[in-house]
Amino acid sequence: MQAKKHNGSSRDAELELDHELPPAEDESSSESGIVAAEAPAADTEVERLRAERAAYLDRAARIQAEFENYRKRAAKQQQDYRDYALADALATLLPILDSLDRAVKTDAPSVEDFRAGIELIDKQFHDALAKLGVQPVPAEGEPFDPNLHQAVQMVDTQEAADNHVLDELQRGYKLKDRLLRPAMVRVARNPKH
Repeated sequence: MQAKKHNGSSRDAELELDHELPPAEDESSSESGIVAAEAPAADTEVERLRAERAAYLDRAARIQAEFENYRKRAAKQQQDYRDYALADALATLLPILDSLDRAVKTDAPSVEDFRAGIELIDKQFHDALAKLGVQPVPAEGEPFDPNLHQAVQMVDTQEAADNHVLDELQRGYKLKDRLLRPAMVRVARNPKH
């Protein structure tokens, strides 16, 4: 039995030796080695992050400057567009001014000549407005539309249909689909007997 016991205890000793941990190194030297190895790695990581941060800040500053330049260019283009759009409109109206100047300089024209000149200038002006996209608002004989007409008077009459424009006191105008000025009109009202 002792042999068995001895045999069993030697096996236990072998097992213990197999599971035994290697001897520990000197703790102070091992920690300083790890710290020393990690310190250069940490420094390079910090430097890399700083460089990356600087690159992002530089990129953000460039994008901000580009956006500011774009905003200024866009504002200048809009102003130029408004200026030149107005210049085109004025160039369309200048021949009318020339006609008025000639009419004023004419010495004592006859009534017929004066009327013909005024009619010509009126036609020039309406043609210039049409070229710019300005159209008169239809009024006389049309049903009253508060979106296009401004009623200044209601007239009791049987000469026109009820709530239709009897006559136009001042012409209204639209620029394409936008109302510039409503037509000032008198509206028929058919009294009930």
